[in-house]
Amino acid sequence: MTYSVAIIGAGIGAAHAEVYLALPDRFKVAAICDLDSNRAAPLVAASGAVYEADLARIFAAPSIDIIDVCLPPHLHMKVASDALAAGKHVICEKPLVSSVADADLLADRAKTAGKQVFPVFQYRFGKGATQMRALIDAGLAGKPFVGTLETHWDRQATYYDIDWRGTWAGEQGGAILGHAIHIHDWLSFILGPVAQVYADVATRVNDIEVEDCAAISIRMESGALVTSSVTLGAANDTSRLRFAFEGMTAESGRAPYQPAEDIWTFTARAPFDQAPIDALLAKIGDPPPGYTGLFTAIADALDGDAGREVTLADGRRSLEFVSAVYHSARTGAPVDLPLGPDHPRYTGWLPE
Repeated sequence: MTYSVAIIGAGIGAAHAEVYLALPDRFKVAAICDLDSNRAAPLVAASGAVYEADLARIFAAPSIDIIDVCLPPHLHMKVASDALAAGKHVICEKPLVSSVADADLLADRAKTAGKQVFPVFQYRFGKGATQMRALIDAGLAGKPFVGTLETHWDRQATYYDIDWRGTWAGEQGGAILGHAIHIHDWLSFILGPVAQVYADVATRVNDIEVEDCAAISIRMESGALVTSSVTLGAANDTSRLRFAFEGMTAESGRAPYQPAEDIWTFTARAPFDQAPIDALLAKIGDPPPGYTGLFTAIADALDGDAGREVTLADGRRSLEFVSAVYHSARTGAPVDLPLGPDHPRYTGWLPE
């Protein structure tokens, strides 16, 4: 089936549109909605979509199957909820919503509507990610010991010229929420559930309200220990992931926005043998990467072939992690997961 999509927000929505247009058997870009008609114009021209500034008209269109929310974070919950109420599936850029409570409420609304919500975590899709999962699933990785994550990017003061950036009200958070959220999603994707978070955050690079540096210690339910280093004050943009397992060590390249698509190395640890690792890797082709893989998995799920898509539950786990980081940083104490309704950060992580 070909799904008709309305893209709400022509900023990051431009990257989404490019992929939809490259998958014409799966998607049709039917509408572009943005208050800035000049920003929307190139997308309208490229896609042949209708331009519309009124969200209500988009929601009312019976031909629209999916609402793709590409708006500032503080608008996600309302637009996604309204889309569900209008009988549409939802794709939503990160962060999905602004609290674990909102994620649970959105799940209830999706169930009532009989529609699905797909968070955007494109880092899960690419050859490196496929290789990693295959080695783990085949039992060649063994018990996970430790991991290190680096999100070392450069954001100059001009990045924050857009008025909602760098603010709690508009962006809802800093480097933890807007920049490192993808790499932290890899923890549950690769290593399973997070059990505990102990974090420190700081604002050291730019004159903004929210954090731009962080040091995080993480314990997984498996017992594996992970450290995450985050800054927006690096000389250039690099991301790196390294995992030491009982049977191998896996390490990404340093591409900042496509680590799952980068070239990974998988090195056997004695007494394990390299040959079975190399044999399995040789069987893995080039799966659709990034947004292409993400949107293909969504179309497959809507067609009834589920299992590869990013789910609303995955989005909730990412927000649970964010909530734990902010709470730990403010209290100076470790935070156990999962977070239930009785936790003080269940309803949001914004400063009081």
